[in-house]
Amino acid sequence: MLNQPTDPMPRGDKSKYTDKQKRKAEHIEESYEERGVPEKEAERRAWATVNKSSGGGKKSGSGRGKEENKAPARKGGRKGGKAAASRPAAKRSASARKAAATRKRHGK
Repeated sequence: MLNQPTDPMPRGDKSKYTDKQKRKAEHIEESYEERGVPEKEAERRAWATVNKSSGGGKKSGSGRGKEENKAPARKGGRKGGKAAASRPAAKRSASARKAAATRKRHGK
């Protein structure tokens, strides 16, 4: 007979996650869904991201906090900024000057 390890919590059980981790997963999931990712896949990716950054559920024991790895979120931010980053500096600064002039004209 095979020895199967007893899992402390069944897969899919989110009871060991903090409220903050649950909120984070929800926001990430919504973001994926807005971009057209199917609901199940969005949820899977969201929890994978939360697990990658926080190291999984954190709800037991005080003083056991570990620093959060912000690399996955940073990667997303960098990916989002690629369009602007690929434009030459002169074009970016021209856009900024034009925007500043418009704000000045409208008194903002």
